[in-house]
Amino acid sequence: MARAPQTSTDDRPGSRRVGALRALGPFFAPYKLMVVAALCALVLTAGVSLVLPMAARRVVDNFGTSDVALLDRYFFAAIGIALIFALGTALRYWLVTRLGERVVADIRKAVFDRMIGMSPAYYEKLMTGEVLSRITTDTTLILSVIGSSASWFLRNILLFVGGLILMFFTTPKLSLMVLGIIPVVIIPILVLGRRLRTLSRENQDWIAASSGNASEALLAVQTVQAFTHEAPSKAQFSGVTEKSFESAKSRITVRAAMTAIIIFVVFCGILGVLWIGARDVRDGVMSAGELVQFVIYAGIMAGAVAALSEIWGELQRAAGATERLIELLVAEDTVRDPAEPLALDGRAKGAIGFQDVVFHYPTRPGEAALSGVSFDVQPGETVALVGPSGAGKSTIFQLLLRFYDPASGEITLDGTRLDATTREALRAQLALVPQDPVIFAATVTENIRFGRPEATQAEVEDAARAAAAHEFITELPEGYETYVGERGAMLSGGQKQRIAIARAILRDAPVLLLDEATSALDAESEQLVQQAVEALSAERTTLIVAHRLATVKKADRIFVFEKGQIVATGTHDSLVAQGGLYARLARLQFTEGLAAE
Repeated sequence: MARAPQTSTDDRPGSRRVGALRALGPFFAPYKLMVVAALCALVLTAGVSLVLPMAARRVVDNFGTSDVALLDRYFFAAIGIALIFALGTALRYWLVTRLGERVVADIRKAVFDRMIGMSPAYYEKLMTGEVLSRITTDTTLILSVIGSSASWFLRNILLFVGGLILMFFTTPKLSLMVLGIIPVVIIPILVLGRRLRTLSRENQDWIAASSGNASEALLAVQTVQAFTHEAPSKAQFSGVTEKSFESAKSRITVRAAMTAIIIFVVFCGILGVLWIGARDVRDGVMSAGELVQFVIYAGIMAGAVAALSEIWGELQRAAGATERLIELLVAEDTVRDPAEPLALDGRAKGAIGFQDVVFHYPTRPGEAALSGVSFDVQPGETVALVGPSGAGKSTIFQLLLRFYDPASGEITLDGTRLDATTREALRAQLALVPQDPVIFAATVTENIRFGRPEATQAEVEDAARAAAAHEFITELPEGYETYVGERGAMLSGGQKQRIAIARAILRDAPVLLLDEATSALDAESEQLVQQAVEALSAERTTLIVAHRLATVKKADRIFVFEKGQIVATGTHDSLVAQGGLYARLARLQFTEGLAAE
């Protein structure tokens, strides 16, 4: 079954008029001189186009003259005008196209810069695939408008207005007749244009949904194939894509109908006027040259109207795309930096405090992930967080990194509230090793250096040795310069984890967060990494989330979580002696595990 776009046409706020394109104004501001130059070239070419019919009239009216030199001058003058027109058009194209590419590049950067800083809460309600669609597909639409449609639209407006004025100077009688056609042309533009705007926006929504669906499936392609889910995935993507096609088909049909109606009405009107004009020439009321001049102006006007009706649809699509991009640029994040942040001076000591913290994930507002959690961690202390899945352990890390803010309560680092400083300053004091290691499509060195780009190669290799990764890295085809593929496709799960640990070691932050950091390692590698983590923990505050209790036995303290609360605190031995949840988990993992062996 096809899934509807993340945000429907009706749900999206903002203008549904072409005037929405005004929101692009700030992106043009740095290039005012280029805009003015392009407009000058545009006016020049439009002006030359309006002069050509006058030259044609002179030539026609002087066909019978005995002064051949005069006729030659008119022809050469026409050639000169054509040359100016060609050069002006080329200049306009160069300026407008370059301007379009520059502005769209700035828009893409602005949207990406905004989105890369949004908290995870924002992406719980919007698929990353849709964001990518807006950055690519929507900006491509805007590029089409800025690079060609907008200048073509302005040029045709100038031709329409200029042609209308010069038509009146040529023959007021026939011009008034032409004006009578205009209301008949405007009506379908207004009526069908409104429908076209709605369909254009809907079409872009379905394109974004299709992109999001494809992105989700391809990023999890191994899971899709492992569960033989290819056919349902294909069917789901096909359904969304067909919805996009049906929407596009409706838009194309409406636009084609509008174009056909306008062109038919315009040309029927012009033919009628031309018929009357031909009778006036026959009766001697006007000259043949005047009729030719009038017909050319009428043709220019008709072409302008036809072009405007077609370009109007493009402008409406671009207006919808602009709205979608502006929505991203003005999106409000639930996690914000304070207006006057407190500075975190130098390297933090690493004292962490949670005071009566309550937190609900935005997508599960009725279920508390943490309920009244309070604890203090001293600088240099190693604390383990254990408990069943969903108990709230990883949520502690999410809040420490300020991916989310608690509903109530207070979280501090060295006595400073996390929401009183900037997220960048806070996160500079933290190093994270996630359960699912993120490896980028880059070299091994670039992946380890990710959290500290200025690190030397020697420091990178030292971090890799500490994470028990140096040996396997040197065996790769190009060692540290080996390209590991998208999401580290050429590495095993354990190798990815060790690179992620090396990345955290190299960051050398005062607070280390290990979220199931050794879960993907074999026994030998786990022992080596455990030794490295112990050495590393001696100099910094360390929080460890683990299901395998063997990795937390040496922690200074262990917090046992259950249903979003801390139900027990102590060392491994004291918690086993107390009984309860931790003792039960220890018995399952150690006693029964040994019995099974």
